Amino acid sequence: MTKAETISAIKLALAAQPTVADLVRWRQDDRIGVQKLLDRYEKQQQKQAEKLAAFQARLSFERDAWSEGLVLAGVDEVGRGPLAGPVVAAAVVIDEQFDLLAVHDSKQLSEKARLALDAAIKEEVVAFAFGVVDAADIDTLNIYEASRVAMKQAIENLSVQVDGLLIDAMTVDLPLPQEKLIKGDDRSISIGAASILAKNFRDDLMAAYAVDYPGYGFDHNAGYGTAEHLAGLAAHGVTPIHRRTFAPVKQYLS
Repeated sequence: MTKAETISAIKLALAAQPTVADLVRWRQDDRIGVQKLLDRYEKQQQKQAEKLAAFQARLSFERDAWSEGLVLAGVDEVGRGPLAGPVVAAAVVIDEQFDLLAVHDSKQLSEKARLALDAAIKEEVVAFAFGVVDAADIDTLNIYEASRVAMKQAIENLSVQVDGLLIDAMTVDLPLPQEKLIKGDDRSISIGAASILAKNFRDDLMAAYAVDYPGYGFDHNAGYGTAEHLAGLAAHGVTPIHRRTFAPVKQYLS
């Protein structure tokens, strides 16, 4: 009589891509522990399949371009709403080898997941670049136009030539075909990757500003109008990185 595999051995085998024959054999095992392992494995496989399907769906714009031999850049910005700090844009170019299933709109990711993806994205993309427009220029241009300028900078800073652009809900002043995608960071992998890089880049800038301008909580509120930030304005006044045309800041100008 063949000795039954231990549950620990089956658990290790499930983690190492088991064969169909293995799965069929283990389903005939009447031990509750084995059946629970198989149930968990099947749920994990289903979840992974759903992630892959969603990833493929969000690659449709890029795949259409690749089928015609075109190179696209995905572009997104962060920092329209804060009272302080710059608006930052990122442009990202990916190719058919890009396979980070977790890439998504940065707002749908935890900070831990977003930061963990940063290095992986930079390693896998063909190219990436940033554009930054500071608070003084935001006050001069208005935040919408400043966002467009930051996007244009990011595109122009890319190390590769692109044939077209996928942009989250905007267009830029460049002579390139452009697809303006509403909620683009949720519909395009390259825009989603750009949103992650832009968010991390801007958060790092605001953490550095927190050292220069303590008392506002820039390292954890990223310049948004939190209670701590508003209390800092009341106590310490307006800094050089505040957006003076934004209503909550105006009242603290002398």
